[in-house]
Amino acid sequence: MRFLTAGLVWILIIQMVVPPDLNYGHLDVASMMTGGSLTGPLIMVGALGAGAIICLSRLSLAKALILKVNPFFTAFLLLATISILWSADSETTMRRLFRLYAMVSVSLGLMLAGWHPSRFQSVLRSVLTWLLAGSILFGLVYPDLAIEQGAFEGVTQTELVGAWRGLTVQKNTLGAIAATGTIFWLHALLSRQSGVLRAVAGIGVSATCLILSRSSTALLATMFVVLFMILVLKPPTPAFRRYMPYAIGLFTALILVYSLAVLEIVPGLSVLLEPIAAITGKDMSFSGRTDIWAIVKEEIARHPLLGIGYGAYWVGPIPGSPSYQFMSRLYFYPTEAHNGYLDVINDLGFVGGVCLIAYLVAYLRQSLRLMKVDRFQGGLFLSLLFQEFIGNLSEAHWLSVNSVHFFILTLATVALARALVQADREVARQTAQSRQAVPAGRIVRR
Repeated sequence: MRFLTAGLVWILIIQMVVPPDLNYGHLDVASMMTGGSLTGPLIMVGALGAGAIICLSRLSLAKALILKVNPFFTAFLLLATISILWSADSETTMRRLFRLYAMVSVSLGLMLAGWHPSRFQSVLRSVLTWLLAGSILFGLVYPDLAIEQGAFEGVTQTELVGAWRGLTVQKNTLGAIAATGTIFWLHALLSRQSGVLRAVAGIGVSATCLILSRSSTALLATMFVVLFMILVLKPPTPAFRRYMPYAIGLFTALILVYSLAVLEIVPGLSVLLEPIAAITGKDMSFSGRTDIWAIVKEEIARHPLLGIGYGAYWVGPIPGSPSYQFMSRLYFYPTEAHNGYLDVINDLGFVGGVCLIAYLVAYLRQSLRLMKVDRFQGGLFLSLLFQEFIGNLSEAHWLSVNSVHFFILTLATVALARALVQADREVARQTAQSRQAVPAGRIVRR
């Protein structure tokens, strides 16, 4: 079973990052939005079924795991599910929900079958490394397919020329998995879960793809997270550990302030973005993203409380669809809001936005709790969360079934819960043993 679940994770990740049916010669918006692979539905049915069977075969442990999973992640699933009642495109919402359930099912299966404390990162680290190494080889052998030529569906985009996408559908996808690969291999090095030479080689492959992709968002997130991991996992002094929760809180607050600045929610905060623009080489419009955000904000104002329905907005450049206005107003179709926070609010309203904030807080608290018993594992989960904090400022990953980052964070959410279940069981076992122990020297008084 453990090989089956690991294999399903590999298959889902590969399916999410490579072109449908490996058709590198024809990449279009429609296939990217629908995941139009001929084998895609079969894979999702198999993933959903296999995960469900594993849960039923380990029902007692599955119940304990589900009860420990971040409650606001569960709330997300419920809200997305019932949004079909008011969705502007219920058919698309149903398809997205099916993929979402399959991803959750596989995540549960991975943590139930053959679990060990480092199973999460060992499975993901291997598949990402093979994809990244394969991307380098693919770029050397077929540069016309692996390197951006500056045109997409007939639209010339000179800023993309020379950027690598490797085996993936686009340069930002390659940059995203390269950033995650760098984080996993650095964690393996710092926690000594891998040999030095192997870890350095993994970091080298990941960093090479990160640079070749020219994804400024992924590069910025990696810089932040690498600094954070070194401070948390290898603090400069033992006394620094005492202040670790405060450092993590400060880091969280800093990212929150920058999130508000990017979204222009608080007037005057935009001045903080100037150093980021200088580092990444972007202008203050974040490569035209502010124009996209303005249109999405107009859409949010039409259904502020519960949103338009899960996945019902970005359905492709289809005349009559809510997002088709981008074709007439900006003359291109962006496929996403390029901001994860805006996309969640657009899909599920401010109720969904509150749910997202609560999920992030609960994830943070669970990670800090795990750090008390396993500092390296808790630090890894925190690092992935901070990567998503930053990445979602200019890319949409939160609750997106088209994003490999969301699948990885779903796996992390379930893996975090599994580690806490094990920690609770260990505490219960030790408590039971201490109660059963007989005192060595008892004084009997008459």
